[in-house]
Amino acid sequence: MLTAFLIVRILHILAGMLAFFVAPGALLTRKGACWHRRWGKIYFWSMAVVALTALPMAIYRSNPFLLMVAIFSFYLAFSGYRILYHKKPLAGAGPVRLDWLAAGLGLLGSVGLICWGLVKLQTASFGVVAIVLGILGVIVSSRDMLRFAYPPTDKRTWLYGHMGNMLGAYIATVSAFSAVNLTFLPPVLRWLWPSLIGVLGLIAWIAIYKHKFAVGSRREPQKVEAQGREFVDSSTEPI
Repeated sequence: MLTAFLIVRILHILAGMLAFFVAPGALLTRKGACWHRRWGKIYFWSMAVVALTALPMAIYRSNPFLLMVAIFSFYLAFSGYRILYHKKPLAGAGPVRLDWLAAGLGLLGSVGLICWGLVKLQTASFGVVAIVLGILGVIVSSRDMLRFAYPPTDKRTWLYGHMGNMLGAYIATVSAFSAVNLTFLPPVLRWLWPSLIGVLGLIAWIAIYKHKFAVGSRREPQKVEAQGREFVDSSTEPI
């Protein structure tokens, strides 16, 4: 049993390291371009391995925190990729049962994090971490389910959702890296500084894109529309 656990742990660590280092490749390359999709796919499947290996590790160690964090982080990556298939929900390209199931599991795992954090709040610093991550997970999964039920009319909603969820998944990856390696920081700060910086950066990033689209549509509406169609076509590709 110990040998099997060590193998799973090694796979977990290697997949996490791969996700940590390839995500910037997707973030820094042109959106919708070939290398953006390649780095994105490697990151997605690395996160899938991280989540799958976290399950037996959490059971073996009786660590529900690890399990719920894995569900939370993988849901962000999964929903961020799946939203590429929901670009035209009003035309029938909307969520399927798999998306609803994933959102439900993401919501359940996030609520579990909050409950676990409240129980541990008086005895462990991880209580605060679990509550904060749980609240973020509830916001994301609830927002996605609301989008499923009431398709947005803004044709770029999928883009902002893709950016937000994929970057959110990377924030979770950086948080895990920080928690393991930056031991000189206090435990709570070690877990939450990536969320603080990442969420603020994400808000600014999406605001820049919205401003860019707004200015471009006023100046050259036909060119912006053509670029939007090109991005939609090029970034729609099966996993």
